[in-house]
Amino acid sequence: MALTPDSVTRLIKGGHEVVVTRGAGTSAGFPDDAFAGAGARLADDLESTVAGADIVAKVRPPSEREADAIPAGATLLCLLHPSRNGAVIERLKQRGVQALALELVPRITRAQSMDVLSSQATVAGYKAALLGAAELDKFLPMLTTAAGNVPPAKAFVIGAGVAGLMAIATARRLGAIVSAFDVRPAAREQVMSLGASFVASELVSASAEASGGYARAQTAEEQAATREAVAKHAAEMDLIITTAQVPGRPAPRLLDAATVRAMRPGTVIVDLAAEGGGNVELTKPGETVDVGGVRILGPLDLAATVPYHASQMFGKNILALVGELVKDDRIDVGGEIGSAMVVT
Repeated sequence: MALTPDSVTRLIKGGHEVVVTRGAGTSAGFPDDAFAGAGARLADDLESTVAGADIVAKVRPPSEREADAIPAGATLLCLLHPSRNGAVIERLKQRGVQALALELVPRITRAQSMDVLSSQATVAGYKAALLGAAELDKFLPMLTTAAGNVPPAKAFVIGAGVAGLMAIATARRLGAIVSAFDVRPAAREQVMSLGASFVASELVSASAEASGGYARAQTAEEQAATREAVAKHAAEMDLIITTAQVPGRPAPRLLDAATVRAMRPGTVIVDLAAEGGGNVELTKPGETVDVGGVRILGPLDLAATVPYHASQMFGKNILALVGELVKDDRIDVGGEIGSAMVVT
């Protein structure tokens, strides 16, 4: 859900009018009565929701029908995935819709409250650790029982961005022994602050971090060194969570088929980069693959599986973005943040 009742209340207090489609928030735990109580007007369908709108807020990219319904001159705020949705973007352009891609919010301090990717990655990292724990055939924490002691499981998180750090924190809370790897120098301190150990420090490079705090694409030589170090450590793990992604590029391949086949049966891999091609060679997006007893999960849109808090965070991002863009009752995308997001 792109807006929650709390965000609606604040928008209305700011002088805006808000229209919400009936039933839009029900599956996320926000009934129509909550939106009406917040001051929103409820509409029966898409067309009546967006009629006369200056701003249309969505989560996912619009379908062709939705794109055709958005009024000319309106500003669309949603996750657009520009590299994959050329036809819809061209349709929006032809209709005169100003479209801003939420994934293009610049990684600067002033825009942190508008960063949808970070807020949703927080949810995904949390849920990835829970999925992995549920799939394992052993406990994560150490247990002392009448039947003897149970040693803690070993979890390895590859990629220590927002999703990776949340996966580390969650796995630690569940009692696992956690280690992590990232090529960026800032990640080492962040990983260790969460009580996890850092793997292969010798591969960390100051030049590995691109603008906005993302990791840059590695050279072929760097990729080979990373795969070797990761494979050696992964062979001893019970749970592996991969989160490495590079904006605008396919996800880096970190675990090849031979590495997976060398793992112990019962090992679980949760590949959060599945939608971008996967960090694991054998990942199938949206499926669970069994390779000699090693289970590889390729979940898609994990944030949607925790809809209440994912929607709350998304709504606050939209609220902050509207506050940035609307000035003197007009929409201004000429600033540092808005100009970076404009697609049409």
